[in-house]
Amino acid sequence: MFPIFVNFAQAAPSVAVNTSSMDAISQASPLVQMTLVILIVLSVFCWAIGITKYISFKKISESDELFLAKFWKANSFDILFEDIDLYKDSSLAGVFKAAYLEMKKISESPLMTKVTGDKSVLTGIDNLERILNKASGNEIAKMESRLTLLATTGSTGPFIGLFGTVWGIMGSFHKIGLTGSASLAVVAPGISEALISTAVGLAAAIPAVVLYNNFISKIRKQEIALNNFNADFLNIVKRNFFQGN
Repeated sequence: MFPIFVNFAQAAPSVAVNTSSMDAISQASPLVQMTLVILIVLSVFCWAIGITKYISFKKISESDELFLAKFWKANSFDILFEDIDLYKDSSLAGVFKAAYLEMKKISESPLMTKVTGDKSVLTGIDNLERILNKASGNEIAKMESRLTLLATTGSTGPFIGLFGTVWGIMGSFHKIGLTGSASLAVVAPGISEALISTAVGLAAAIPAVVLYNNFISKIRKQEIALNNFNADFLNIVKRNFFQGN
């Protein structure tokens, strides 16, 4: 009797499965690839919006500080208005410009001017308040522009990625049904593309949510600054131009 030796490594050859990210994407189904393209495009747009908004808010903050310093030092609204173009990035300057032009219209209207003693005073403070509120709303709307895409990507990105995940897993089950085997070589490609779709969805959504929340916080602070400026401006003009109302 001769002993029989069996080499199990040769009897059961292994099957190499390449599941790298690039291979999984290149071998993914067209629908999953289209899903990944949509998520990548959304992510690129979100980062572009984030960079431009960051620069914009920085300019607004710096310009507001300069304008406020000039505002409280100015002895005349006319002088301040002459230099208003120096603060084109300031939201406060935009509100002041709208209010100044409205005051000019009021002062030029004989129906809104009356004489008290030896002094001419203005009426129509309600018109000025309305203009201030409208100008503030316009400034807030400018700052909120394009933020909808960040909110949309943050809320829908994971679900778009989940759609690709479900489709990839369905592909794996379909291959199992065709081959009658649930080996790693059969299910790995579908599961790999499914997980990549989930990862890309989260990678697009998480920064979008962070950027959106950050910008909304800045806008709310700017809204408070606009409201405070409106109140200060109204107090000044009521004391100096709208006496007797």
